Amino acid sequence: MTETRLTFKEMCARFDVTPRTLRYYEYIELLAPQKEGRARFYGAREIARMTLVLRGRRFGFSLEEIRQWLLIYQQKGTRPQLEAWIAMADRQLDALATQRAELDAAIDDLRDLRQTALRELDT
Repeated sequence: MTETRLTFKEMCARFDVTPRTLRYYEYIELLAPQKEGRARFYGAREIARMTLVLRGRRFGFSLEEIRQWLLIYQQKGTRPQLEAWIAMADRQLDALATQRAELDAAIDDLRDLRQTALRELDT
């Protein structure tokens, strides 16, 4: 069975990220591609990590939070990582719920002001 190995360019294309982003993720130790000369190759581990990084970003986690969470697996294993994930998810769910409530309030206010403006135009 051959292991999947993506080149730098293929990795950028697969995850729709810029070369700068990919290099930065490597710089802050989220990714550790194999290097052959100047070429970088990304195996299954790095592909999985990139998937987790982008998913974490979509959920609103900072890159440092994601990096620390990934380190837990290397240092302590699966169970502590899952426990940390649950705590992080709970905290982020609370933050997102607060943002949703604030956004809903702003939408309601904007609709009310729009209706007020429409009524003034009709008079």
